[in-house]
Amino acid sequence: MADENDPQTVKNTPRVSVSHAQFCAALLESGECVRVEYNTTGELKPVLEKAKIAWINYLVEDLKTQGEDVANSLGFTGGLVGKLLEGTGYSEYIDNDVELALLVPAVTVKNLEVNVNPLIILMRKGLILTLAGNEVVRLVRFSRYADTFLRKIPTNVLWQDALTLALIRIMDENNDRNFDHLREIESQADELSKDLMDPKTPRSRLGLAIYNMKHALITYMNALWATLDVVNSLRYGDAEVITDDEKIIERITMLSSDINQQIGLSEHMSEVLASGLEVLQSIYNNQLQMLNNRLAWLATWLAVIGTALLVPNTLATIYGTPLGDDVSHEFMLYSLVIGTLLSGVVVFAVLKLKKWMPNNEEW
Repeated sequence: MADENDPQTVKNTPRVSVSHAQFCAALLESGECVRVEYNTTGELKPVLEKAKIAWINYLVEDLKTQGEDVANSLGFTGGLVGKLLEGTGYSEYIDNDVELALLVPAVTVKNLEVNVNPLIILMRKGLILTLAGNEVVRLVRFSRYADTFLRKIPTNVLWQDALTLALIRIMDENNDRNFDHLREIESQADELSKDLMDPKTPRSRLGLAIYNMKHALITYMNALWATLDVVNSLRYGDAEVITDDEKIIERITMLSSDINQQIGLSEHMSEVLASGLEVLQSIYNNQLQMLNNRLAWLATWLAVIGTALLVPNTLATIYGTPLGDDVSHEFMLYSLVIGTLLSGVVVFAVLKLKKWMPNNEEW
């Protein structure tokens, strides 16, 4: 008869359909690694009792209520998940001596819509629990190789060392998935470059597209800065569940360097967008200058025409006054025509001499 406390028995137990990604990878004291799929956390008791280190991943519909229940069922302090989610930022760090609670951002990008989802990591002796909403599936993919990773951890190391190594690998996986979504922003930036090159693209569309791109980058960089805050807390903090081994701490430093590189790339993209805004502003200014030149040209010629018509209008008024029969119609006609031409030429010459006449080349 099979022993219900045998991890292998739990591993081979027939599974029923579950609605969430629920799995556990464990490194046993014997050196064996197992990967268990389960329906409830209570089924993991045989594994956790014989594990030197275990990683449990759980995706839930409601992270605040269901996540709290899952954490409590695994022996974590009540209200720990709620405290993490109460913060206004994208990250949080809580050290309860025997427990360590982290909140790091999990970024997803779709059509420049950046969503920052919380990924909760709870740690205590021999156990690391990751909690997230159903939309955060990045660790589910990594879980296929989690037992292989745990198998590489030496069995003679302290449990703090093993727990820290697992934490570093999980955070590195999350950072890599975050970085993957920067490519989505880059692809959208390439499409925006094509629109900037097209002079027929509506200005209202360009302005909105550049704003959306800038907003997506700012949100993405805020998530990276939040992750960096957590990593720095791990580096410079003194949590009981984190290793004191300097070589392992160096791996946390490498995580920080990777995040800084990602921030640098994001800032470079932001600078490129800023230059795009300057180009767009130059285009707008050039178009406005061309319009002003055309209006100035029109106003100048209207002034010439208006002045030219003012003289014959005055002459016509004079001729309309009864002065006698000595003024012939031919004389009035010639004087009106000559007066119009002469006044137009004089006004044009004065505007040209004063350099008030717009140049057609400025169009």
